[in-house]
Amino acid sequence: MPIVRGLLDRVVLVSAAVGGGLVPGFIAQYRQRLGGRLDQAKLDLEPWQKLAEQFYHGDIGKLIQYHLSSTDPTFHSEGAVIRSLVASVHQLQAAVDALHGSLASQAAYLALHADPALARATLGDWVPTFALSGEGLVFALLFALLVWLAFHALWWLLGRGGRLLFGRRPPGSWQRRARELDSGSFGP
Repeated sequence: MPIVRGLLDRVVLVSAAVGGGLVPGFIAQYRQRLGGRLDQAKLDLEPWQKLAEQFYHGDIGKLIQYHLSSTDPTFHSEGAVIRSLVASVHQLQAAVDALHGSLASQAAYLALHADPALARATLGDWVPTFALSGEGLVFALLFALLVWLAFHALWWLLGRGGRLLFGRRPPGSWQRRARELDSGSFGP
């Protein structure tokens, strides 16, 4: 069993180091895709913002309110669309801003707040890249260390659970019992 554990230990450590080195590249590609969405949302909002500047001194909230207070259903619906565009721009801008911190904060943000559809799309077009920056290498090493420690904790728990489940047998006890059976002496 020590050979299997040693082999798995090395495989887990190397795989985690490589995986940790690929994470920064994925984050960069996710951030680029997110930036593209933000740019498109701003382009979609731009004509409405120009109308707000022309009639409401740039206050798009007043333009939205004007549309929403209309009795014309089409005009009223436009107000909901403009409000949705403004909300999308604010949400996307907040996400882009959150992804301009350190690599650790970017990874934490994605782990907790990633847009599932955007993450799937990024993964679909993802080109694996290994980060060779200082921050990327440190991230890969720390990621590998955490995964490696988790592997050892899991191995220890499984070993402990197995001993509790199957009872404690000192090493070599089956060999001693076999010798006793061969020699004809049956000790405790």
